[in-house]
Amino acid sequence: MNNLKSKQIKDLPEDQRPYEKCELYGADILADAELLAVIIRTGYEGKTSVELAGDILKLCGSDGLTGICNLDIKELMTIKGIGRVKAIQLKCIGELTKRISKSVRGKKPVFNEPGYVAEYFMEECRHKEREELKVIMLNSKSAYLGDVNVSVGTVNSSNASAREIFLEAFKFKAVFIILLHNHPSGDATPSRQDIETTRIIKEAGDIIGIRLIDHIIIGDNEYVSFSEKGIIF
Repeated sequence: MNNLKSKQIKDLPEDQRPYEKCELYGADILADAELLAVIIRTGYEGKTSVELAGDILKLCGSDGLTGICNLDIKELMTIKGIGRVKAIQLKCIGELTKRISKSVRGKKPVFNEPGYVAEYFMEECRHKEREELKVIMLNSKSAYLGDVNVSVGTVNSSNASAREIFLEAFKFKAVFIILLHNHPSGDATPSRQDIETTRIIKEAGDIIGIRLIDHIIIGDNEYVSFSEKGIIF
C-alpha cells in the first residue's frame, strides 16, 4: 500500500511557506510558483504544491504566468496533480488577472497613441488561437467608450462587415473608431486582405461621419499600427 500523501503548504519548512512569507513580507516577494501554490494549495504523492506549480509554469513555457490564459482546461489537466477543480481555478485566475489589468487603467482611458492602445489590449488578444476583430469606440476627445468583437475567424482570417461595424458604432454614439485584431501566428505584419478591408471601412466611415482613425494588429508582444506606418491613413 502506498503511504505517500498529498503534500500541503503546511508541510513545508516555515521559512518556505508562501502564506507566511506573504504575511511577513508582502505578496510581491513571492515567486511565480509560490503565488500559484497558494491557489492550488496541495501537491500530490510526495510533491509539494510549490513543485506542482513549477510543473504548471513549465507547461506555460516562455509566457510564464500569462501562459495560463492560453491553456484550456483539458491541457491543464494533463499535468499530474491537476484535476478538474484545480484546472478551473487556474483558468478563473487567468481571466481575473486580465480583467484586473484592464480595469486598473481607468474606466475611460484616452486612446490618442497607438502604442497605448496596443498595450491596453495586448494580454487580452495575443494569446487567442483564432483571429478576432474588435472595434474600439471613442468620443470626440478620443476617450474610450467601449469595444465590441464583430468577427471571429479561422486561424488566419476573419470576416468584417462594414455595416455591422457602424451599427455598433452608432449604438455607442462614437465619433471615432479604431479597428484592432490579432494574428495568432504572432507576426503582426498586415496582409493584403487586412489592408483592403481597412480601406473599405475607412471610406464607409468618411461617408457616414464616423472616422476610422487607425487599425492596429496585435502579434506576440508586438503590434503594427496602420496610422504609424502610413498605411491608408
